[in-house]
Order: sequence, then structure tokens, then C-alpha cells
Amino acid sequence: MCGRSAIAAGRRAAAALAAAALVLPLAGCGVGPGKSAASAQLVITQDFGAHPLAQLTNPKVGGADTVMRFLERNADVTTRYGGGYVQSIAGRSGGTRDGRPVDWFFYVNGILASKGAASTRLRDGAVIWWDRHDWTATQDVPAVVGSFPEPFIHGIAGRRLPTRLECIAPGSAGCEAVQKHLTDAGILAPEGGLQSSLAKETLRVLVGPYRALRADGAVRQLERGPQASGVYARPSRDGAAIATLDADGRTVRRLRAGTGLVAATRFEGGQPVWIVTGTDEAGVAAAASALDEGNLKNRFAVAVSDGRAIPLPQDAP
Repeated sequence: MCGRSAIAAGRRAAAALAAAALVLPLAGCGVGPGKSAASAQLVITQDFGAHPLAQLTNPKVGGADTVMRFLERNADVTTRYGGGYVQSIAGRSGGTRDGRPVDWFFYVNGILASKGAASTRLRDGAVIWWDRHDWTATQDVPAVVGSFPEPFIHGIAGRRLPTRLECIAPGSAGCEAVQKHLTDAGILAPEGGLQSSLAKETLRVLVGPYRALRADGAVRQLERGPQASGVYARPSRDGAAIATLDADGRTVRRLRAGTGLVAATRFEGGQPVWIVTGTDEAGVAAAASALDEGNLKNRFAVAVSDGRAIPLPQDAP
């Protein structure tokens, strides 16, 4: 069986192969016919986007490419197990580093791939992001903010989904600032209050102070750290502080009044949920101000403090 369940089974079989399974094409999994990609972008980084290796806005694209073929056309790649696994890109291999697990993971329009690279069709306009990082704290970072304005523009698996802007206080300064950033990026997002039901075919952007926004289950899982949310930040239950975490999931700083957070996650099999939040209204405003390509580019998530966007996970001092 193709997809997440087969990949998850591979993870359970051997922890050492868990991250590599993200790029494994399983027997019987193929890429069906469809519209060929006319254009795409390729981003290659390491350490959660901290170190760029390649940023190709006009890479070579072939007819009916898979993500694996696309990567091989544009980068120095070695593979193993019959070409199913990416062993190295640009001379940097997966495996271990200083005794810690590191591997290559790939995101399509900011969403962790649900199938292997050789089984994932390259869609027109897609942003393909490969990052080599330590997966000690979690193997699963389901969504990232660093491909903004994706996935709102080209969507998921070739389908552009509707976007819904959900605000604790519709019409507030923070909500209006987020709406403007979305509109400027070409994203139409009707504005309303926080919804009580999941919308599996909708991309949600949630805006408000954490203490109020945590009523939503997707937001509340941030309190359980990267293993639950894939986000390297942990807000306190009362929302008065946001801890920034390192790649081990350990607290680096505990930021308080005026701190913002922009992150993406998934919840109960739903579509990606973007969270623009903060310790207070000033923090929400700070997070809203960071919702643009310049601040988010190649970032998994960002905290905002004293006017500065802090990439997450944060390097230990």
C-alpha cells in the first residue's frame, strides 16, 4: 500500500531507516499520468534551512518528472537501494553526525511529502525543498513556513485549496495585518472567527493571542513540543511565554511579553494549519508583521522578539 501508512511501517521496522523512508518508493507505488510541470523551484539546505546549498528558481524540468528525477537533473545526487533512497546531495550524506541521526527530508510547497521522491509527481509551479537535518527530537515536521506563499498558491498535489483566515478578534489590527500580507501575496482568504469544526479541504490561518487561540486543537498541540506538532517552540498554557527550542527539543530561551510566533502544523489528518500568534496583542502584531517571504524564506518556523525574526529551531548559545 502506497502513502503515509507504508512509510510509517518502515519507520517502525527500523529507527535508523526512519527518516530515509520519506524518500523510499515502495513496491507497486507509481506516479500516474498527469500534466507535466512547465516550471518549478528547487531549494536545497541543511540544518533546518540555516545553511543554503542551492536556490534554483529556473531549474531544468523534464516531461512528467518525479521529484527524484527533478532533483537528479539539477543537483549532484547519489542514491542507494536501487535508486530509491537519497544517500547524498552536494556531497552531504545522511546517516549520523557526531553520533546523532541526520537525513534528507523533502517538502512540496511547504508540506512534508507523503510518498517517496520517486513516487511523487512534480507538479507545475511546485517549490521542492530538500533539507538535511538532525531528527533527534522528531522524525515528523509535517509543515513548514519557509516556502511562503506556498501552499496557498499552488496547493497540494496539484489542487489549490480555499484559504480561511480565522481570527480571535476579526477586524483587529493583527488580523487585518495578516489579511493584507495574504492579499499582497495573491491569496484570497475570507476573514471570520475561530471555527469549531475541522475543514479537511481548507487551509486555515489562525490569528490571535495564544491564550485564546489554544482552544483550537491544532494550536494546543504546540504545548507538547516538536514530537506532537513538529514546531520547535513550546508556548506556556497561559500564553504568557513562548520557549524557543533547539534541535534536541531543549529550551534555549523563554520569551515573554511582546513575543510572536509564526508556525505551521497539521492536526488529525487535516490540511496544514498556519498559526500567527503571540504572548499578547503586541506579540500577535509582531508575528503578523513577519508574515512575508523575506522573513519566512527557508525557515521551518519563526519566533519574533524585539523586532527580529528568530529561526526555529534556535541554535543553542
